[in-house]
Amino acid sequence: MMAKATRAAAAWRTYREVTRPGSPKLMTRVRAIPRMIGAVMRGQYAGMGRSKLALLGLGVVYLISPIDVVPDFLMLIGVADDFGVFLWLLASLLGESGRYVQHERHVIQARLEEG
Repeated sequence: MMAKATRAAAAWRTYREVTRPGSPKLMTRVRAIPRMIGAVMRGQYAGMGRSKLALLGLGVVYLISPIDVVPDFLMLIGVADDFGVFLWLLASLLGESGRYVQHERHVIQARLEEG
């Protein structure tokens, strides 16, 4: 029961962050994910470390992997762990990509002010 409440709270925080005025919108964040990953890998974005990127990658692998910690044949529990990982991954990616978009905006603004 507590895990469901935690996942619901995380989903609500993500929704509030994405809909906050002045915050990057959902599709802006989604389109920024590949750029963010590339910037982290090239060392051009210090806002997220490679270890966090690796953890997010493990979350993706867990979701697409046929091997589960809790097997899916245990209907409610097996699906719930996948859903929990999905919500965590979604909230983390959207939150991180939103911060990355803000970072990009600051870099572009600084370049315009220099020129």
